[in-house]
Amino acid sequence: MGVRRVSVRLGGATVVDEVDLGVGAGEWVTVIGPNGAGKSTLLRAIGGLVAYTGEIDLGKRRAETLRRRERARAVAMVAQTPVVPPGMRVIDYVLLGRTPYLAPLGRESASDLSAVDEALGALDLEDFAGRRLETLSGGERQRVFLARALAQGAPILLLDEPTSALDIGHQQEVLDLVDRLRGERELTVLSTMHDLSIAGEYADRMVLLAEGRVVAAGPPREVLTETLLAEHYRARVTVLEGESGPVVIPKRSPGSRTSRPADPR
Repeated sequence: MGVRRVSVRLGGATVVDEVDLGVGAGEWVTVIGPNGAGKSTLLRAIGGLVAYTGEIDLGKRRAETLRRRERARAVAMVAQTPVVPPGMRVIDYVLLGRTPYLAPLGRESASDLSAVDEALGALDLEDFAGRRLETLSGGERQRVFLARALAQGAPILLLDEPTSALDIGHQQEVLDLVDRLRGERELTVLSTMHDLSIAGEYADRMVLLAEGRVVAAGPPREVLTETLLAEHYRARVTVLEGESGPVVIPKRSPGSRTSRPADPR
């Protein structure tokens, strides 16, 4: 997947500004950056959800030449806060991933139902098929959102803050699932994430956006540096070398420590 000179204007402001970005087949690239950097808007442009200028290649084809249904077969997106109609069952929501393959007013074929069954099985959701989404936990719902994207059968997966509402256990569960499915299905993954240490744990490469522009790109160890994070996040951090990637630790502001009461014992 390739992005060349992509810009997005929203409400008269440039939110994404001449971004160049490449993601190799089977690679996981994570876009990071402070709030308002344009991360989610960039993913929405790639997914065809907002207008943009520039060029986007999805596999061997220019996205601008694809019809909506063709684009949906090439790229699937899990939004940060997916809209779910009240009362919708898990199986019906996952079936929505097959929409690009259905004829107008057509019904699901045996191959569509098979793709849904496979997606439910891949994420251990068979027992949840008849449940309503609002009855599930946050981690379970996130797996359902991924199942819909997998049922879509697209080789490119866009994940916008896939763990933002999850505790650390469910974060690991969801990201481990994505990593496993990436290997099994040769998925190309482009994600956005706020938790920098976790982002560096899973990504092959990272891209740092600031004010809509790419200011750094490369392996996590080259992007998650104290200098870059201080400059673009305005954050005081210590970056340590972890077992499988950099670990970013916030540093308390000087003078912010309050005295603790003496131990009454």
